[in-house]
Amino acid sequence: MNLYFFTSAFIFLIGLGVLAIIALFVMDVTQTSDAVRRNYPVVGRFRHIFSTLGEFFRQYFFAMDREEMPFNRAEREWIGRAAKGEDNTVAFGSTKMLTAPGTAIFVNCPFPTLNEDAAEVQPLLIGPYCDAPYNAGSFFNISAMSYGALSTPAVRALSKGAKMAGCWMNTGEGGLSPYHLEGGADIVFQIGTAKYGVRDEKGQLSDLKLKEVAAHDQVKMFELKMSQGAKPGKGGILPGAKVNAEIAAIRGIPEGQDSISPNRHPEVNDAGSMLDMLNHIREVTGKPVGFKAVVGSYGWLADLAKEIQRRGIETAPDFITVDSGDGGTGAAPMPLMDNVGLVVRESLPLVVDILTEHGLRDRIKVIASGKLVTPSEVAWALATGADFINSARGFMFSLGCIQALKCNKNTCPTGITTHNKRLQKGLNPADKSVKVANFCQNLIHEVEVISHSCGVGRPRLLKRKHVRIMQNDGTSIPMDERYPYKDILPEYLPKEAAE
Repeated sequence: MNLYFFTSAFIFLIGLGVLAIIALFVMDVTQTSDAVRRNYPVVGRFRHIFSTLGEFFRQYFFAMDREEMPFNRAEREWIGRAAKGEDNTVAFGSTKMLTAPGTAIFVNCPFPTLNEDAAEVQPLLIGPYCDAPYNAGSFFNISAMSYGALSTPAVRALSKGAKMAGCWMNTGEGGLSPYHLEGGADIVFQIGTAKYGVRDEKGQLSDLKLKEVAAHDQVKMFELKMSQGAKPGKGGILPGAKVNAEIAAIRGIPEGQDSISPNRHPEVNDAGSMLDMLNHIREVTGKPVGFKAVVGSYGWLADLAKEIQRRGIETAPDFITVDSGDGGTGAAPMPLMDNVGLVVRESLPLVVDILTEHGLRDRIKVIASGKLVTPSEVAWALATGADFINSARGFMFSLGCIQALKCNKNTCPTGITTHNKRLQKGLNPADKSVKVANFCQNLIHEVEVISHSCGVGRPRLLKRKHVRIMQNDGTSIPMDERYPYKDILPEYLPKEAAE
């Protein structure tokens, strides 16, 4: 009896399979949207399956440790071990191509700094002319990632982890959620071009809502987003599938509709109007205010410096966040992500030198952002002249990101960038917050290891003289020759700006 039942069931399933194949065959030969499926019915469907699976097979089986983009296996595994608090030493020599042009090589000192001579990282004051200046304790911090783009448990984990590590957390342009605040972290509130969270019914900047946000003691600074690395010249994009009722209420937008920001602030047309807006926000909130931008053209930075000198040093932005033009976590058009904006390797020394040339370097703090996720990259940024480094994707990896490249969809398999409750269950904020803190603290520790090797007592004492840059011929030159602090106007600035 059992044999008869199983035989019948097997034949029935085979029949269903045959019918399914016939149905797919008919569907493929009659459709006109896909030539491969029309010419090769049923079999042609495997092309899409293999193409979809290809990125995963490359990541785990075929890509070498140092060749994958945007982040390679060596980088991801270093972050993973740092987040778990595991031993992060390696054996048998470096797998990094040290002779590749542009590679930064740190110049070790014959008499390195002893542990007992090392100094602790000192807090750095931002906004000395504000009613409530911010004494920032960590040079490595969480970059802008909006609630909405990130899930609830991800924001909770980052907030709690930032508090444990003593670093700040940037809200991104999506507004201030309860989950940003509940962990107790210091918050940088970002104002995007759509003014989410601080907009009135017409979408204009609201002084009343600015004051409401600033009333939170955890909100330490405000950042005006001019542009970002994923899409310089285009506003933020949040698919409608992610705009639920809560996110719509926080942002002040309709539920279920794509949330697309303007490509710039309509009221900011030049350096003068930018300063007007920055100073207005600072007057209303009483807290430090700066801006974030991807650098492409740069004559406007000289115009900004001259306008500050004309108005007075107190009118300057309290900080500038220099974002890299090689992309970020957000949904973005490929032409912008691939080909628009200077990468931070070129733009950071450029910005630092322009501020130095105009006597504004001490007044305006510089924050570097864009794929700086390992100790050597962070140490390079500090040596180049940055005061702080922000990272988004590095902290996403500490949360468990597997680089599935689904950030722009609602299908993130690790629960970080999805609002699918089933997928979010895999992300435990209590557990992940510890990994967030571990990553931040271990990275800072290893940057200190680099600085001590170079003979300085703490990371911010690293200078360009401590770094050499590999050239095409396989030899290196000092970075202070490649990017000198002095006499930069004729080389970097347009003729009219130099004059």
